[in-house]
Amino acid sequence: MKAQTEQRTGLLYGFGAYGMWGLVPLFWPLLKPSGAIEILAHRMVWSLAVVGVALLAMRRWGWIRELLRQPRKLALTTLAASVISVNWGLYIWAVNNGAVVEASLGYFINPLVTIAIGVLVLGERLRRAQWAAVGIGVAAVLVLAIGYGRPPWISLVLAFSFAAYGLIKKKLNMGGVESLAAETALLFLPALGYLLWLGAQGRSTFALDDPGHSWLLAATGLVTAIPLICFGAAAIRVPLSTLGLLQYLAPVFQFGLGVVYFHEAMPPERWTGFSLVWVALALLTWDALRTARRSRARLAEAGASAATAATAATTATTATASEAAVAAEVAGGAEVAGAVHGAPEPPPTVATPARGPA
Repeated sequence: MKAQTEQRTGLLYGFGAYGMWGLVPLFWPLLKPSGAIEILAHRMVWSLAVVGVALLAMRRWGWIRELLRQPRKLALTTLAASVISVNWGLYIWAVNNGAVVEASLGYFINPLVTIAIGVLVLGERLRRAQWAAVGIGVAAVLVLAIGYGRPPWISLVLAFSFAAYGLIKKKLNMGGVESLAAETALLFLPALGYLLWLGAQGRSTFALDDPGHSWLLAATGLVTAIPLICFGAAAIRVPLSTLGLLQYLAPVFQFGLGVVYFHEAMPPERWTGFSLVWVALALLTWDALRTARRSRARLAEAGASAATAATAATTATTATASEAAVAAEVAGGAEVAGAVHGAPEPPPTVATPARGPA
């Protein structure tokens, strides 16, 4: 029961995280003329401020000492911070340079990359439908590479970096706020140093005459922290395969924004590539739902069998007890009759039937 409650909570966190990430392309253009690296540095600095306030409110500090005592865990946290920095920076650059659709493709193929990592790193075994979906995904990337005239490197880097980040978070098994605090703490000094250097060079956009721009840059902490906290909380509660399914939400919103709101071009070859990706995702979804139904059916059957066995055992125990009582009464009657008529007591074998069925 507790496991089911945890998984439901993880699903809610996952829906929240991916829904917010799906709409975030609307925010980054508001930060122009700031460049992608400057925005990234502000994300790192202000995210630590946000999670620091959250930790103060929750009074959670014991994990810091525990993290510092575990070099392996600290190294994984550093790796997670580095990987998510690449993902953040490239995504901001893509959105502000008219590549929202290509960025959305990265998160469309991310479930396929997650499955591939599950096979290569975790030793998971794929079902036939999953192999077919991965094959279709590879074909889609080839079609898009031909259409773009180059590999869709933005999509591929985003997909692999975020899949790797999810895997590391799974290995870390830390709470959402704690893991984000550790990652942003490791990134804070380099990010702050870069921002101070920009200011010394007179190239910082934070101190512009428009105070609204400064507030928007500071808001990157909230925009970054809230969905990542939700994602971290989901990653430790649900399987990687479930996270892969939830990831469809973000690229659907992003793709829609890229085509409808940002009016990015969609030539036929790009539609073909995206269509192949969607076929692969539909196949993955169908296979996941079918497997889940079969698992539930097997669990229900096992539960019914266990209940039947328990009922049979109870019935057998009751019958044995009844037979024992009857045998005891028979034995007692025989003893009384022997005493009255002077007959010898019956041998112990009279009580043999009390053993019940073999």
